[in-house]
Amino acid sequence: MSSTVARFDRGHTDDLMTFLAASPSPYHAVANAAERLEKAGFRQVAETDAWDGTAGGRYVLRGGAIVAWYVPEGAEPHTPFRIVGAHTDSPNLRVKPLPDSGAHGWRQVAVEIYGGPLLNSWLDRDLGLAGRLSLRDGSTRLVNIDRPLLRVPQLAIHLDRSVSSEGLKLDKQRHLQPIWGLGNDVRDGDLISFLERESGLAAGDVTGWDLMTHSVEAPAYLGRDKELVAGPRMDNLLSVHAATAALVAIATAEAAGDVTLPCIPVLAAFDHEENGSQSDTGADGPLLGSVLERSVFARGGAYEDRARAFAGSVCLSSDTGHAVHPNYAERHDPTHHPRAGGGPILKVNVNNRYATDGAGRAVFAAACDRAGVPFQSFVSNNSMPCGTTIGPITAARHGIKTVDIGVAILSMHSARELCAADDPYLLANSLAAFLEG
Repeated sequence: MSSTVARFDRGHTDDLMTFLAASPSPYHAVANAAERLEKAGFRQVAETDAWDGTAGGRYVLRGGAIVAWYVPEGAEPHTPFRIVGAHTDSPNLRVKPLPDSGAHGWRQVAVEIYGGPLLNSWLDRDLGLAGRLSLRDGSTRLVNIDRPLLRVPQLAIHLDRSVSSEGLKLDKQRHLQPIWGLGNDVRDGDLISFLERESGLAAGDVTGWDLMTHSVEAPAYLGRDKELVAGPRMDNLLSVHAATAALVAIATAEAAGDVTLPCIPVLAAFDHEENGSQSDTGADGPLLGSVLERSVFARGGAYEDRARAFAGSVCLSSDTGHAVHPNYAERHDPTHHPRAGGGPILKVNVNNRYATDGAGRAVFAAACDRAGVPFQSFVSNNSMPCGTTIGPITAARHGIKTVDIGVAILSMHSARELCAADDPYLLANSLAAFLEG
């Protein structure tokens, strides 16, 4: 049986590339997701305001995180939730509190390593600068210098012959500081003054910042038949984009009377997954639980309704996973080789690095069957450590059944990652079928 929701196709992948290019930071990603939700009739609600329980779509923005939900007509206080969880942050180089530095006639920007990036992928690459500026009046302003501004130059092989025999060795403090100009007169405030001018702000307006580098090379189709996509931040904006599209499709279909939803579909896109999720905008914070509880209470519910709603809820934790690498196949489990283009992967780890169990597998299998989407299974090689996601955190913190899934990619945590061009819309179709209930 196929889903009644309109199916996504290659046009979804085209739109993903637009979304990636327009979202160089978590703050831009949630702003772009919110814009798409607004066009579908969702409205933003402030956490400091009283909420009503009427039908319709709503969303909350907090920093680099967004939680959006759609209340169908006739929803009871104990109506369960169907949640797609993802994260908005990606490993990169982030600007330090005292950013202006330099030596030997070069002007540089002091950066700190965020998350676990493949450091070599940031070398000799044209970088822009983006993020959030906090202003003296208490407001914030997004900034995006999306042109070649910074570069981390690699040492010439003539000065390090050992690279060929011993491999590249990078010191995170000494070797990753990008250059952005010439001069010996490094002055405190140069970078922020430049950003103020670029943003049309007065001198001294900016009193705080959350800034990060990004590759300015645009996402692109790759290969003879353009069956691959190369681009930045697929981990994990690919899932944020798919979940946003799926929620919009479900809400639009319900409003048009094309579907009757037995649940409340939810998008939860968190920040700070790459460094442990422990923040007020991370999956290990209170944001999701607070939003779900307030939704229950706004519809006249009490604690008993909240408990019933949570007990009947399911979350898909959607994050990218590892496609089998043709040059390193021995690093993968010998009987589990997820292929690019084979549909989303179901992630399993018996030590709860992923939250999937047999009952969760059945939920995802049913959604894929309804959507007509193939799926694959992923487990790590027993001899190698297994990564983790927001899945186990969500399950443990909220007591909600959670299933870990995603799209199989190569070059995870590189400044530029790679996936099959069809997999993003296959994921979106499976998410829409799941949210439909």
